[in-house]
Amino acid sequence: MLRILWRDERLIALHKPAGWLVHRTGLDAGETRIVLQALRSQLGGQHVWPLHRLDKGTCGVLLLALDAAMARQMGLAFAEGRVHKRYLARVRGWLRDGVGPQAVVEVDHPLRPDDAGPEAPPQPAISRFGRLARWELPGGVDPRFPGSRCSLVWAEPLTGRRHQLRRHLKHLAHPILGDATHGKGPVNRWWAAQWGLQRLWLHAQSLGFEHPDSGEPLQVDSGLCWDGERLWADAQAAPDLREWLETDCWLSAQACRLQD
Repeated sequence: MLRILWRDERLIALHKPAGWLVHRTGLDAGETRIVLQALRSQLGGQHVWPLHRLDKGTCGVLLLALDAAMARQMGLAFAEGRVHKRYLARVRGWLRDGVGPQAVVEVDHPLRPDDAGPEAPPQPAISRFGRLARWELPGGVDPRFPGSRCSLVWAEPLTGRRHQLRRHLKHLAHPILGDATHGKGPVNRWWAAQWGLQRLWLHAQSLGFEHPDSGEPLQVDSGLCWDGERLWADAQAAPDLREWLETDCWLSAQACRLQD
């Protein structure tokens, strides 16, 4: 059963678990966990239109339309950048100094489509990042260093290129942990062993938009939905992570003990 975060007569937002595809694809033909099929069944056969994409490994807020006209209206809102997206990610290393929503690292780095040839022109791509917390664990894959570092960051894509956040964080030399394409396998496996879970550590935390019918501003929040218990354990060795969890994220962390 998919967890519904919010709905009205024309729109529905749910929590997409990690490991689920939004729709069927020939690239992963054997996967049986498909959001569209499961949601249609859950809604008694009602047709739904996905309005944006989340990668298979990403969890969090997914917004869908319940009729074709709303799909067109909200599709335009996404295309014009009128939908505000915020993600959480755990990344390798310590994102530059400065903590909180005001300490913005902006990346303006054009990207070619993943499936385009080298002659294709890069498309404009802009993202913003900020570090919420950082911590270090003893050991790791590089014997030159006594420990391994990672950061919890917020991430906001201001444009909508495929894999934009993953590619921009790699550009900053802070790839998302668990990213098999843009990170390093030995590093990903080491962190997976520490956390007891192999996955892409990217979570679509919230979506904000104006409802096309009423003009009402809405924000749908999926809380702290990847392994909140693990973050609490990490916080024992990371004062800034503990402070963030105990203040800004206390309610959502308590409300969301979801296992993906």
